[in-house]
Amino acid sequence: MSKYLLDKFLYTVDRDADLTERYREDPAGTVDWWESTMANALLNSHSGEASTWLRFTDEERAALAGHDHVALFALGAHPFLTLTLFIAMFERDHDEPLFYQKQYGARLAHFELPYPDIAT
Repeated sequence: MSKYLLDKFLYTVDRDADLTERYREDPAGTVDWWESTMANALLNSHSGEASTWLRFTDEERAALAGHDHVALFALGAHPFLTLTLFIAMFERDHDEPLFYQKQYGARLAHFELPYPDIAT
């Protein structure tokens, strides 16, 4: 498991409006594409350097493909990264102000301290 890779996915997808829409519409395809093309690229690097070993586990891939922020939290993905990305994808589906944020919190309410470690 790589919390770094989960967070990197969430971070990079959230910062590209086209990629955010692609992830909303085709989550499994986006996860597969991102893993094969972006996972091993150095974050914020334009030098062409890359690593070769980073891969999602099956559990991580399923959580990402399922837009499952509860599973991602349990896996150690940073909750601010999931929240900001998922607001961008799903807030528009609800008319009530802050509906998605409230739903997000309610779905995480069963977690007790100590929370999963979100350090990378």
